[in-house]
Amino acid sequence: MCGARPRPGAGISLSAREDAAEGRASPTAASAELELETWDLQCESNGREHRTAEMGCQQLVVRRGQPFTITLHFSGRGYEEGVDKLAFNVETGPCPIETSGTRSHFALTDFPEEGAWSAVVQQQDGAALCVSLCSPASACVGRYSLTLEASTGYQGSSFHIGDFVLLFNAWHPEDTVYLRDEDERREYVLSQQGLIYQGARDYITSTPWNFGQFEDDILAICLNLLDTNPKFLRDQNRDCSRRNDPVYIGRVVSAMVNCNDEDRGVLLGRWDDHYDDGMSPMAWIGSVDILKRWKKFGCQPVKYGQCWVFAAVACTVMRCLGIPSRVVTNYNSAHDTNGNLVIDRYMNETGMEERRSKDMIWNFHCWVESWMSRPDLAPGYDGWQALDPTPQEKSEGVYCCGPAPVKAIKEGDLQMKYDIPFIFAEVNADVVYWIVQRDGSQRKSTHSSVVGKNISTKSVGRDSREDITHNYKYPEGSEKEREVFAKAEHEKSSLSEGDEGLHVKIKLSEGANNGSDFDVFAVISNDTDTERVCRLMLCARTASYNGTVGPQCGMKDLLNLTLGPRTVQSVPLRILYEKYGPCLTQDNIIKVVALLTEYETGDIVLAMRDVYIQNPEIKIRVLGEPMQNRKLVAEITLVNPLAVPLNNCVFVVEGAGLTEGQRIKELEDPVEPQAEAKFRLDFVPRQAGLRKLMVDFESDKLTGVKGYRNVIIAPLPK
Repeated sequence: MCGARPRPGAGISLSAREDAAEGRASPTAASAELELETWDLQCESNGREHRTAEMGCQQLVVRRGQPFTITLHFSGRGYEEGVDKLAFNVETGPCPIETSGTRSHFALTDFPEEGAWSAVVQQQDGAALCVSLCSPASACVGRYSLTLEASTGYQGSSFHIGDFVLLFNAWHPEDTVYLRDEDERREYVLSQQGLIYQGARDYITSTPWNFGQFEDDILAICLNLLDTNPKFLRDQNRDCSRRNDPVYIGRVVSAMVNCNDEDRGVLLGRWDDHYDDGMSPMAWIGSVDILKRWKKFGCQPVKYGQCWVFAAVACTVMRCLGIPSRVVTNYNSAHDTNGNLVIDRYMNETGMEERRSKDMIWNFHCWVESWMSRPDLAPGYDGWQALDPTPQEKSEGVYCCGPAPVKAIKEGDLQMKYDIPFIFAEVNADVVYWIVQRDGSQRKSTHSSVVGKNISTKSVGRDSREDITHNYKYPEGSEKEREVFAKAEHEKSSLSEGDEGLHVKIKLSEGANNGSDFDVFAVISNDTDTERVCRLMLCARTASYNGTVGPQCGMKDLLNLTLGPRTVQSVPLRILYEKYGPCLTQDNIIKVVALLTEYETGDIVLAMRDVYIQNPEIKIRVLGEPMQNRKLVAEITLVNPLAVPLNNCVFVVEGAGLTEGQRIKELEDPVEPQAEAKFRLDFVPRQAGLRKLMVDFESDKLTGVKGYRNVIIAPLPK
């Protein structure tokens, strides 16, 4: 039985409440001939049919537009068609009104009514009546109360049957979030784990993430998030009436995942590498812990988030509510504050930033895409919509961004709702580097297109990267790209890699491992028929993923570099761990800048590369036969690659359906150089199917190390 107790005071007499305490119900009118004794919301079977079973069977959770079944047990006699009249009331929100779509009254009929709430007799067995209820595919999502009205002649009674939650339905062709492909629905609505892409354009890394949208309490927290948002507090009726629209929901979620509007949002952002009074953004491995902390501490912002954390939490909320969603990563992402589609960067001859600019180039930036139709726009803009919960710029007075049709971004339709110009710039802006020389003069360097590269998301059904850059932009240099920029009223500068002259590229010898020294090379080619005499400045600095740079950790200045005609020369720079180790940020990035100045013309050629410093691998062995409700052991190890001991070592492990929340292991002793940090974890998988066991390792000198292991859990034998 699920939800089989009447709500006290819901039109039920005192004697009815006494009966309810014994699992029975009584009508309000004592002389009513049809008495409801008990009921069954069939949470388990409805959950299976509606693909919500992993949310548990303690409450009924169904998807809109799809029938669900309840059973009514009457005492004394059964329901008689033509004698008894049965009707239902469903209500959502604090002030339900029929005209707002938050309340509906509908009678038991022979056939369901299209586009409206309906109740149809499914079967009758004596005093038991099986009823099929169905919402319209455009119903408001949220928590509903369900009431039965029974009348015989002039006698009438009302019974509060219970509460249920209604979600969006990506399986229903008339739902605005309908997604045709079953594999995509499984990935973007049902999958509780995934990969988020980070690192650098030249070295893309993936980090595992536990979205956990079906974990205990997450649905209740997501509904609470909707009820905490300022639009609800301002006008509860209007807010609840708009919860049928995924565009509206997406906008609310985008605003509520950050807290910059002092709206009791979920996460506080921080980018300065000082996280002692909270959690480092690099340490999180899932949304569940974040959302539960937010609820536990009375909707106080959780410290701290950065772009992938904001995006992942928003993805969890959207999937939980039934909206297909995925996290995407844009490499070399522009933050254009003045909307001119040009990012001006000023640096001195050593590659140090000379002048602070609000315009930035981030190594990568993550946002969410959610799948929905856009009836509020002209035809052609349905499908993936970009939503960015990271607080960057205000939209209609609030720190939120989107939903922006990806199609509109690609076509340069900047006037479409919402926030197209900002996202268009993130993937398309031109970057102009100005070299500020010692006498204060500025020289514009030549630099080919760098923005909006390798836009990535996890592939459907596989742990591999899907490149979706083509969804956001036409091939660079193509006629179609020029048309889009003309429409966006901007002239795209074009620099051909094959231009005659001097060229510089930065190459890496092999992997750059944390704790090791490594070489980078400036590869200079003179594609002219004359000898050139130049100065080469090669400089390495630690950096953060949002583009800010730190102290120098490697430098070479060659004052007289002679380049013969049609020759290529390689200049090495050794980068020592003793130099970069103490100032490496938790983003593990070193920015290498090469400035080649030709003496005769004064022309400056600039090359840059972000080198990602690789953390050691976490090895995970699963011992035992992976089966539902049977104990398993995970053996987790990591080798300390540094020349110094690691102190305050902590492993954090979690996995939806595997670990029942987070498991934390603090190691008592330091881990010596080249020694193993190791522990064994016992766990009992509660859910069958493909699962991810995710691990994070933290210490004083090595942070944010991630690993995961896929585990296929066999179901219990029937």
